[in-house]
Amino acid sequence: MDQHGDNSLKDYTSKRIINTPGPAAKNAFFYVQETGCVKTSGTAAALRQDLDSFLIVAVADGSGTLNYKGDPYPLSKGDCFFIDCRESHFYKSSDNAPWELLWVHFNGSTSQQYYDFFLSQSKNVFHPAFFDRAVSILSEIISVNETHSQNAEIISSKLIVELLTLALTSNSFDQMYDSALKQKLASVHEYIDSHFSEDLSLEKLSSEFYISKFYLTREYKKIYGMTIFQHIITARINYGKSLLRFSDKSVDEIAHLCGFNDQSYFARQFKKSENLTCFAYRKMWRG
Repeated sequence: MDQHGDNSLKDYTSKRIINTPGPAAKNAFFYVQETGCVKTSGTAAALRQDLDSFLIVAVADGSGTLNYKGDPYPLSKGDCFFIDCRESHFYKSSDNAPWELLWVHFNGSTSQQYYDFFLSQSKNVFHPAFFDRAVSILSEIISVNETHSQNAEIISSKLIVELLTLALTSNSFDQMYDSALKQKLASVHEYIDSHFSEDLSLEKLSSEFYISKFYLTREYKKIYGMTIFQHIITARINYGKSLLRFSDKSVDEIAHLCGFNDQSYFARQFKKSENLTCFAYRKMWRG
C-alpha cells in the first residue's frame, strides 16, 4: 500500500527512477527496483506495507519521523534507515524543517541475509560515521540508473554492496570513534591533573591535543560532568588544601604555587569551594 496526501505530490520536486531488472540481475546480483531523491517544501508522507523490497534512505537535510512496525524513530540530517518493506512503515517530513532524502529500493542476491545480519548488529535507524559517502553512493546509484549506462546492473549491484557494507560497519565505526574520543579526553584530563599550576587555557589544550575548542568543551563536559575550567580550578584547590595542611607557606605563596596569579582570586575560589576561608581551613585541619 502506498499513500500520499494530495498536497504531498505538489509540495516537492523529486527524481524517481523505476527499474525492471533483467534475468541475470535477478538471479545473481543485487538489483535496483526504484531509486531517487526528493526535496520537500512542506509536509510529505509515505505509508506502505507488503512490498517485496528492502529500502535504504539517507536524510540529507531537514528532519522527520519513521514509524516502523509501530515504533517511532525521529530522523534528522545525517541519519539513515534500512528496513524490510514487507513490514508496515510510515515516514513523514516535519512541518518546520522539510527534509531532503535519497533512497534506493532493492532486492535480489543475499538481501535478506544482509538485512538479518544488519539487525543483529544495529537498529533500523543508524548514523554512519561517513554519511557523506552514503549520500555519494546513493547519488551514483541514481545517476547510473537514470542514464542507463553500460553495465548499469553490474555497477548498481556493486554500489548496493558498498552501501550495505557502510550500513553493516556503521556501529563498529561509532564504537571505534567513541573509544578514540574517550582516550583523547582521558589524556586531556590527565594533562590537566599534571599541569594545573601552569597557565592553561582552552586554546592551549585544543592545540596540544588537535581538537576543536567547541568539540573539546562539549564532549569533555558530557563525559566528566564538569567543564575544563571547573576541573582546573578543582585541581588547584585540591593542591592548595594540601599545602595549607602540610606546609607553613603563606596563602600568597600557595596561591601562586597552585597557578593563581592573584591571591584574592584564589581566596574567593577557595571560599566558594569549601565554604571556609583559607585560614579557617588550615586551623580546622591543623588544630
